[in-house]
Amino acid sequence: MLSDIHGVLPALEAVLAEPDVRSADRLVLTGDLAAGPQPVETLDTLSALGDRAVWVRGNADRELVALSRGGQTSIPDPIAPWAAAQLRPDHVNLLESLPLSVTLDLGKLGQTVFCHATPRDDEEVVLVDSRPQRWAEVFSTLGESVSTVVCGHTHMPFVRLVDRRLVVNPGSVGMPYGGAGAHWALLDENGGVTMRVTHFDIDAACARVVAESSYPNAPEWANYFIRSLASDIDALRIFGPRDGRAR
Repeated sequence: MLSDIHGVLPALEAVLAEPDVRSADRLVLTGDLAAGPQPVETLDTLSALGDRAVWVRGNADRELVALSRGGQTSIPDPIAPWAAAQLRPDHVNLLESLPLSVTLDLGKLGQTVFCHATPRDDEEVVLVDSRPQRWAEVFSTLGESVSTVVCGHTHMPFVRLVDRRLVVNPGSVGMPYGGAGAHWALLDENGGVTMRVTHFDIDAACARVVAESSYPNAPEWANYFIRSLASDIDALRIFGPRDGRAR
């Protein structure tokens, strides 16, 4: 389970080299794949996974499609217009075709919904400490048979129960908040969930992004996001009001 790669190829390659990832039957990609400094290389690497990859749309993927087709986005991300301009038509068509969610039967984990933000929306915010009423709201479209939900979007890993459902957020491969490294999760049909962090040479990764990306602000971007200068507390402070808690 890989989420929020955000076009950071060294982080993605480090995860794909993990033995448990190489041997996995399926790799579920839960969105925000290419909005970053190496969008073309990242999408080509993911496409090479073939049928093992199960793709889900993220809000940044949707926004790249809109920007590529001359539209606007609601989130002022300065790297997004640049990344959109790098994509080939086949990349745009691929991102445009992605579903909002995918449901898989994972043995003892049961019917498992994979989504980017929530099962009903690709940019809603729920956090590890969101109140029960908020979880009930964003899960309102789920059938009773769904026992596990896997989501991303907020770049902070957690596992928790929500009214008898298991919720897993693996964190971010390319833009982690709270600690450097590529964060992901391993799910098995015996009901196991293992939160993983793949450590790689951060200095080398930043240098490679700067050398290989033509994004004008690649040095600053890599230093901030790949080194994870924003803590989880910083991120919670920004994301918190977006889950409705301030109402």
